[in-house]
Amino acid sequence: MNSRSIFDLSSREMLLEQLQKEAENPGIWDDPTSAQRLMKRIADLREEIEGWNQFLKRCQDGLELAESEDESLREDLEKEISALEKELQQRELTTLLSGPYDHENALLTINAGAGGTDSQDWASMLMRMYLRWCERRGFDSEILDFSEGEEAGIKSVTIAVTGPYAYGYLRGEKGVHRLVRLSPFDAAHRRHTSFAQVEVLPEISNGDNEIQINPDDLRIDIYRSSSAGGQNVQKNATAVRITHIPTGIVVSCQNERSQMQNRENAMRVLRARLAELKRQEQERQLAELRGEYIKAEWGSQIRSYVLHPYQLVKDHRTEYETGNTQAVLDGELDGFIEAYLRSQKTKSGGL
Repeated sequence: MNSRSIFDLSSREMLLEQLQKEAENPGIWDDPTSAQRLMKRIADLREEIEGWNQFLKRCQDGLELAESEDESLREDLEKEISALEKELQQRELTTLLSGPYDHENALLTINAGAGGTDSQDWASMLMRMYLRWCERRGFDSEILDFSEGEEAGIKSVTIAVTGPYAYGYLRGEKGVHRLVRLSPFDAAHRRHTSFAQVEVLPEISNGDNEIQINPDDLRIDIYRSSSAGGQNVQKNATAVRITHIPTGIVVSCQNERSQMQNRENAMRVLRARLAELKRQEQERQLAELRGEYIKAEWGSQIRSYVLHPYQLVKDHRTEYETGNTQAVLDGELDGFIEAYLRSQKTKSGGL
């Protein structure tokens, strides 16, 4: 067990103690939503700390077995060491998640870029990749909004990802993803390059005091769902589009059969986008004070997925790469996520 993990456990114990003191104040229940959020944070922290303590006990038990020098226990000890090393790697990763929203759930949106059917197909491949990643981690995923492509694939999709530190793990996926392959939609079977943009936002609870939405600032349109499905297309108007008039932000949700549920989901996305807008404005103001220049553009790709003429997935920020492209497209993203988190920690001087 290294000192970094132990230090992080100590800081989490102090945070838990602080939050428990806040929870002792009866006044917190004046705002039930904020109170429930606080209690959930306490429960998650307590579970994490208990997990670390159990892990530390297993390490201690393993050391005692090793010191016994009993050869009959050697095989079991080697298996336990291997299991502990694997668990340590996963647990150490959570120590890199210390951002203000890292512990929150995430809202992930994929938008097909220019390139027609190929890019829309690529967006659907990314959707499958992230849904499979959620399955691997045991996270819940819910499609809030879905816009089907004209011939194949999707134009856009918004997915709510629920699980411990979902935003912290996924925030590094934000950016442009580039695919190079032989196009299945080209009669000449030529090589095509496709782009899709991934947006990742922390889900902001309704009780977050930093984001206040005035109902008078909203224009709400109700319309019929345009989702695919033939006879399953809604005959009633249940899809919801919300425009936040002061900022011009537009969000829509049409995946639920209930207009009320679609409205609630649209508000979830709107709160997250308003929080991101506020964060960007704060960064812009800070950059101006520092005399820095921030370029506002779609941006160059953060990761390339090459399926032809060779097999390679490479992250251009960390240089992490693998030739097992199929595994990545099947949701094996932890290597990329860990490399990004470690690179960010290194930049901030944490490691």
